[in-house]
Amino acid sequence: MAIGAPGTEITSLRSSRVQAARRLAKRAFRAREGRFLAEGPQAVREALARPGTVLEVFTTREASSRHRDLVAAATAAGAAVHLVSGQVMAAMAQTVTPQGLLAICATLDQPLSTVLAARPQLVAALAHARDPGNAGTVIRTADAAGADAVLLTGDSVDPYNGKCVRASAGSLFHLPVSVGGDVAIDLPELRAAGLTILAADGHGELNLDRATDQGLLDGPTAWVFGNEAWGLPEATRSLSDHVVAVPIYGRAESLNLATAAAVCLYASARAQRRAAVAHDR
Repeated sequence: MAIGAPGTEITSLRSSRVQAARRLAKRAFRAREGRFLAEGPQAVREALARPGTVLEVFTTREASSRHRDLVAAATAAGAAVHLVSGQVMAAMAQTVTPQGLLAICATLDQPLSTVLAARPQLVAALAHARDPGNAGTVIRTADAAGADAVLLTGDSVDPYNGKCVRASAGSLFHLPVSVGGDVAIDLPELRAAGLTILAADGHGELNLDRATDQGLLDGPTAWVFGNEAWGLPEATRSLSDHVVAVPIYGRAESLNLATAAAVCLYASARAQRRAAVAHDR
């Protein structure tokens, strides 16, 4: 379809394409159809960089003019591009101030067996995490720290939740994500693949500084982060090799999940790189 061609703009909320896209705001429909929404130029750009991910693009006339490169890239990738009115875009978007560009993407999650076959060195595992903003930020942080995969296990939030996709700032499209496993199965599988399982918990028996000094972070590691409100249950802690606490030097009571994940993942990334340099000498 040629963007801007007369009579091509979708203006009705009853359009079957618009209704199909709007249904993806619900987890059940996303799971059934294997599709999700990526909103805004940054998310669409990162999705287009992963071949085969973008299936359809919806854009307003103004956004199509402002982001001609993305519209052209979507067309070149074989994605259907639909011009919609501002009212229709506002109804489809999940943000207060839509940026006029939205893509329907194929879900990206991989089986844990596929993730482990690539011999990951650093994995972030979310166990029972419910807040989509935190989950998206952990995915973004894991990507920035050079992690090889993110695992959402137990009854963790859907990574294709709109808030989670936005919070990941495009990182959802950069690294493997495995979804929906059972903690009691997934953590032993990670250990069997040669990763040390470290559970992050404010009441851990081991201080992060000491764990670093002892070399526990030098090898392949899977960090497990729990629920925002009640942390990790004892059953999950018992599946870990060590329960590690991030030291608090000031007067703050605790760190939130995403911040603690950033501290732990970067500690591992630094330790692994230092160990690799020492090994090469």
